[in-house]
Formats: sequence, C-alpha cells, structure tokens
Amino acid sequence: MLTPRMAELLSRIHRANRPHFHHLSPQQARVAYRMGAEILDLPREPLARVQDLQVPGPGGARSARLYAPSAERLPVLLYFHGGGFTIGGIETHDSLCRQLALRAHCAVISLDYRLAPEHRFPAAVDDCVAALHWLVLEADALGLDPRRVAVGGDSAGGTLAAVAALSARDAGIPLALQLLITPGTCARADTESHARFAKGYLLDAEAIAWFFAHYIDDAQKDDWRFAPLHAEDHSGLAPACLILAEADPLVDEGLAYGDTLRAAGTPVQLELYRGVTHDFIKMGRMLPEALAAQDAAARALRTAFGESA
Repeated sequence: MLTPRMAELLSRIHRANRPHFHHLSPQQARVAYRMGAEILDLPREPLARVQDLQVPGPGGARSARLYAPSAERLPVLLYFHGGGFTIGGIETHDSLCRQLALRAHCAVISLDYRLAPEHRFPAAVDDCVAALHWLVLEADALGLDPRRVAVGGDSAGGTLAAVAALSARDAGIPLALQLLITPGTCARADTESHARFAKGYLLDAEAIAWFFAHYIDDAQKDDWRFAPLHAEDHSGLAPACLILAEADPLVDEGLAYGDTLRAAGTPVQLELYRGVTHDFIKMGRMLPEALAAQDAAARALRTAFGESA
C-alpha cells in the first residue's frame, strides 16, 4: 500500500508521459535524468565549503565534489550516486549530498565514476575503490580526518558502497560506516519483490534490464563486485546502515543483505520506509519519508563518527 503522497506522485509522473529510460539511448537518458533529478529534491543548501576536485583513477582522473558545512577538520563520507551504473552524476545528487553533509555535520565527497556502456563492469567498481584509497591518503591534505571515513551510496551507488566496504576490509582500511540506500545486492532480478513491483513503482523491470544490459555481461553477474550478497565472506566489515523502501523491486535483496551482514557479526541498522518507492530519499519536497530517511542516515553517520546525535 502506497502512502497517499507517494500514490499522488506516481500518478503525476504517469500523467507527464515522459519517455522511459529504456526507450532512450544512454546519452539521451542521462540528459533526461539530469533535467529531472532534483525537481523533487530539497533546494540546494548553501554550505561553507563546496569544492570541485580531481581524483586519480585507473581510467584517468575523475571529477569529484567536496561538501562541508564548516571549515573544521571533519570526518568524511565518500558517496557514490545512483543511476543503474549508466546515468547520474555529481549534479543529479548535489542536493542529497548537501543534505547529508549538513545533517550529519560531516564532509561528503561525491565521485563521478565512469558510466556504462562506454565503460562496462568493473570500471565503476575500480574507480570507487581507487577513490577510497586516494581519500585515505589525501584526507589530511584536504583538511579532513583520515581516521573517520565512511562510504555510502544509493541504488547502484549503494551496490558500489557495499563493494567498497568489502574491498576496504580486504585492504586493511578501517571504515566507520557503510551507508547503503536502496542497494542492489544479488546477481539477478529474481526475488519476489522484483515480481511484485515490476511495473508502476518508478523503477520498472524493463529499466533494470536496460541498465544491466549496458553495464555487465550475464556471465559476469555472479561476481561479488556486482552482487555483494554473493561474496564468500561478510565478516569483519564496517557497521552498516541500510535504508530501504517497501515498494521497491530491490527491497528483498536489501533485506537479505542486512540478514547476511548480521549473521556474519556486522552491526546493522535497518530503516524500512513503508509505502514509498525506490529513489524516495531524493523526494524531500514531496515526501516526509525522504526527510526522515535523510535524518536517519545523518544519525547513523554521527554515531559512527563519534559525534553527538
């Protein structure tokens, strides 16, 4: 059952009759997503520090943007945007990153990782892992605290954050938190929630298939860097905050990932928002659940960083 505001919003989106991403080329879809990405977001909050950066990576330097609410030496969240590994970027998630920085009183660095189909799996993973290694080395020079680093992301970015947390453990990099917002975690879209919410709930099955076809070959989908639920070992990972939406094709795999982390001894804070869809956290102008989720993420970050709630 959708909340009245969520149902109204889906009705408005349907009446707008915009072309679906899977009916567009990736380049056209990127333009369409960027034009509409922040319509329902809160206005971009002014911050004390907003700085564009260049981050070295295996495919060359990538753009990034640092957000900070003050000039203090702050802990930092490395953030990976959503968009099915194919669309999205720094601009589409600017408002959300500002809100996380403001509410958690931390720095946020948003990474413009390489997108498919020009750069297929595992290019995005390689960029995100390289950015984490870079951040640990360069945080001090940026005026940030290298001992208090977290990773996070939404949707495909949540997948990348989970993978980065696994990679960090293997590399001996201590993380304060993995913030996983409506992440994908399993190899194939075959859970019950994928069937239940296949059409009419913002993220349709056809769109998921379109994103994955651009990003990864079917034979590669069991690789844990695409499906972190299938990693061999989930022990020794950073504490997790999972933010999930009830009416989301990805909700079952998010719940399964939380269960898997708990079973391996990882502390998990699970926040499940009833009656809302995928991407709800970027709808703060319309949905009170978006504001509640942003606050929950901020509380988890503050706690992980040892700050007062």
